[in-house]
Amino acid sequence: MKNETDRDNRVCGVLLGLAAGDALGAGYEFKPAMEAGEPVGMIGGGLGDFAPGEWTDDTSMAIVMAQALAASGGTASEEACTQMVRGWADWAKSAPDVGVQTSAVLRAAESLARRGGRELPVAADAIQAAEDAHQRTGRSGGNGSLMRTAPVALAYLHRPVEEAFAAAAKLSALTHFDPEAAEACGLWTAAIRHAVLTGQLDLRCGLHLLEPARAGLWEQRISAAEAGEPKDFSNNGWVVEAFQGAWSAISAATGHGTGQAPLDRRVLVEALEAAVRGGVDTDTVAAIAGSLVGAACGARAIPGEWLGMLHGWPGLKAVDLGDAALELAAGH
Repeated sequence: MKNETDRDNRVCGVLLGLAAGDALGAGYEFKPAMEAGEPVGMIGGGLGDFAPGEWTDDTSMAIVMAQALAASGGTASEEACTQMVRGWADWAKSAPDVGVQTSAVLRAAESLARRGGRELPVAADAIQAAEDAHQRTGRSGGNGSLMRTAPVALAYLHRPVEEAFAAAAKLSALTHFDPEAAEACGLWTAAIRHAVLTGQLDLRCGLHLLEPARAGLWEQRISAAEAGEPKDFSNNGWVVEAFQGAWSAISAATGHGTGQAPLDRRVLVEALEAAVRGGVDTDTVAAIAGSLVGAACGARAIPGEWLGMLHGWPGLKAVDLGDAALELAAGH
């Protein structure tokens, strides 16, 4: 175990890695896969015409989660869940880009609240709206809950991994009813937590928390990601392929699980650039990858040029994300 200063560096790396990947991928969203070695930069643009270095909905939704978890003493209480739902609903009214599924659920939650005589929605409204959407369409496994799950790992850093997994699944269900979204969030949260605590990458560290058949399926999915490239998982609006695309990018940067590559700046930059080159939902896949590789490599591995450019809703910069991460990790 490394010293506490290195631990703090990794704590900060969670939210800063998330935001860096998000901003890096923003300008390439829904474009096709890129060739290996093709330049990637914080160029801005994208669906929300973002400024260079500006994060998108991935980080914005995670910030709301971090604030609510911090206010609740680091627990996914009903009060925290309601604060998240209300925070997201308020943010979505003026946000330049909101995921289709998330937007629909938040609007439906507000409608349920009004029908129930409440001015503002509560967590139960969102959960019901998410289930209704799933029952109506037969699908709700988008990547929108995975992209924002990183703060859970910080809030539950010193609690049992079982509690972190359960909290991630609970918060996923606020907008995404599909159990696969909950499983993906639980596994990614467990891996972020493990990376912060140990400085090591292990996406399989939460598999034992699943039923054996589900654990076997996710093992196959993780192995497929390690054997492939991010562009092989182009259906990355689906939570499973977003998960696989992000892990594929990290795995390639670290030598496909050989354990040979040190977890340093090269690994972080290569992982995030590879996630973007995979194409399609580039900001989300890179944000997902960034939260985990940032947890392992730490904030000091993020290029200073990127950190200097990072900014976004609600008027925050890189230093603010680092402070929020430290507060969340220490607040229990």
